[in-house]
Amino acid sequence: MTLSFLSRRFLPFAIPSLIFLLFFPHLLRSQESQGNSKPPSRPGTISQTAPAPSKEDGKDSERKNKDTAVLLREVATVRIERPMLVEKAEVPRASFLREYYRVQWRAKDPFDLYVIRPKGAAKTPVILFLPSYPDDTELFKNNKWCDLAVRGGYTVVGFVGAVTGHRTRYRLLKEWFVSEMPEALTSTTHDVQLILDYLATRGDLDMTRVGMYGTGSGGAIAVLASVVDSRIKVLDLLAPWGDWKDWLNESVIPAEERAKYTKPEFVASVSALDPVTWLPKIQAKSLRIEDIRGNKAMPDKAQEKLEAAAPEFALINQYGNGRAFLATQVPPSVLEWAKSQLAPDAKPQVVQEKPARFHFFPAVLQPVPAGIQNLANGVTPQVAKAPGSAKEKEREKENPR
Repeated sequence: MTLSFLSRRFLPFAIPSLIFLLFFPHLLRSQESQGNSKPPSRPGTISQTAPAPSKEDGKDSERKNKDTAVLLREVATVRIERPMLVEKAEVPRASFLREYYRVQWRAKDPFDLYVIRPKGAAKTPVILFLPSYPDDTELFKNNKWCDLAVRGGYTVVGFVGAVTGHRTRYRLLKEWFVSEMPEALTSTTHDVQLILDYLATRGDLDMTRVGMYGTGSGGAIAVLASVVDSRIKVLDLLAPWGDWKDWLNESVIPAEERAKYTKPEFVASVSALDPVTWLPKIQAKSLRIEDIRGNKAMPDKAQEKLEAAAPEFALINQYGNGRAFLATQVPPSVLEWAKSQLAPDAKPQVVQEKPARFHFFPAVLQPVPAGIQNLANGVTPQVAKAPGSAKEKEREKENPR
């Protein structure tokens, strides 16, 4: 076999192979570099951009990030897709438009999001509405409530927390809000941030005036969300949950299951997410807490700890029982205090002496007549005081709310 024959036979393959071997290492380095870079945003997704550089010095910024890291631990598992519009309803003779979205940022956790806007209004302030466990989204489908919610030119955005209502659809039967409390609190806190990110992309809302209304577990989550997101300027909380160590001992947990949730390891898993710890660190400029004494879902002692932890500018209303709370409600009104704090001429709350911030509404021992809610001004708030005498407590037992 001659040399010329070998050259003709193998030379066409040898030269390309040599080129490939010379440039292969460079090609690998290029691919690794691309793999480490951030992929471009896809159409229909919300981009996650790095936060603006903090004005704090390095040590303060590092400490703040460390403090709030526990609230954001599940971020890496989220796929941020734009909410999908399912239905846009314009109810005849109603003052609102209701948009119903399906959101799915986590595997097996789709949830419903309602954006309720006043007709013909642009750049309206926003109020996030988060009900308590176990409530679902029925309220946001109530046309009368929606009419009142948008009155005055406000957009209300409603949803429910993780492991609550329809968000238990793909869960095991034994899983509920308390059994999955660390996940429920952190996931929903992150939901609040992602919902605000989405709302900011719409262009038809005033994202400089954002408030949040939360009841029960929703109130606890609202506190955590205000710590990590400065866009929430106003917090309005009705009977917010907190003080987990005592709460787990006395709250809504069935007696036969309580031992499981009072074990030190479970208490430790939720203690870092206690609203009592985080309430002094909220970034909201206006805060109202409305607590109802004798509330089975939130023990009185836990209420007192949460109230004591509130910033000095907070307005705190204490109701002697549920009837006292109902007697002070002025229909037709929904979210009126939050709206007043988001008004164009509203000013941030200022530090006040305790008697000016705490108001106590005595217990109403008889059933509230049907028309008393129209006479709310007749119930005069008093300076908060210590629990009543033994005789008063005995009367309360004889006439439960």
